[in-house]
Amino acid sequence: MPSATILVTVPTLAPAGLDILRAEGCHVIFTSRDGGVQEMLQHLARGPIDGVISRTLPFGVEAFAAAGSRLKVVSRHGVGFDNVDVATATAKGIPVLIAPAANGQSVAELALALMLAVARRLPARDAAIRAGEWDRSGSGLQLSGRTLGLVGYGGIGKAVARMALGFGMRVVVFDPVAKPEPDSAVEMVDSLERLLPRSNFLSLHVPLTVQTQGMIGKRELEALPRNAVLVNTARGGLVDETALLAALASGHLYGAGLDTFASEPLMPNDPLCTRSDVVLSAHMGGSTDAALDATARMAAQHVLAVLNGRPIDRAVCVNPEVLKETCS
Repeated sequence: MPSATILVTVPTLAPAGLDILRAEGCHVIFTSRDGGVQEMLQHLARGPIDGVISRTLPFGVEAFAAAGSRLKVVSRHGVGFDNVDVATATAKGIPVLIAPAANGQSVAELALALMLAVARRLPARDAAIRAGEWDRSGSGLQLSGRTLGLVGYGGIGKAVARMALGFGMRVVVFDPVAKPEPDSAVEMVDSLERLLPRSNFLSLHVPLTVQTQGMIGKRELEALPRNAVLVNTARGGLVDETALLAALASGHLYGAGLDTFASEPLMPNDPLCTRSDVVLSAHMGGSTDAALDATARMAAQHVLAVLNGRPIDRAVCVNPEVLKETCS
């Protein structure tokens, strides 16, 4: 096709992806750090934009309307797609593609890092030393010998499981669509109700959908063993944060490690920020050099595949019905 114009909804794209686009003659436009949704809409309205690589900004009805009829594809820079209005995209015949597994290892490593940081109270220990306190009292949790419950067993969940087994943990999984793996040390259960009471550590690895919204609430947190740890590197909306705060305040939970939140960015006055038993990071599970390169490369390849009519793996199409002739 003639030279395409691609809008990237963040200020930068890793060279691994940008080079692919430019090698095929694409004109690439970026949304500035301070421009936000309004600048993105202005770019779309000025157009014409052939494809969008979507990362953090919400891409909703207004964005699709501003883009007009030229827009052919929205490619997610990541695996989640809750910030894209898939229903509108489908109505307009526009495929929404995700980049599964591209950042999976990095997200999995952060999940383990959060488990360790919470279990050993590392941020509080670090802060105490910097404040001139040398306090060796108190104790933490050892991961080895404890059970990790995983909700979701895709690429990220499997990577977390491998590392947890290496730490000497038992791993139990609930994922209604995952298939049992022969000779695996991972145990699979058929319900969240069976998973939770066994999970000394609970780590979430599912997308945010109507079905998963608020899936970890008061009842689920109470079902966890006392002194359990919750880790969420998936989407903030999976967890009822009010219920989480109550479970922490009551002492039922030992702590939580959170990379995602119901509302982002998290404000400094949020109650989660006041708790020393909560370790926070700014939705950066996929923010490593390797992950950013791999995700940018995959997102760029997906855009070009649609624009050039090349086959696409059906598994990366959120709404594959719009691409019946080109999805493989």
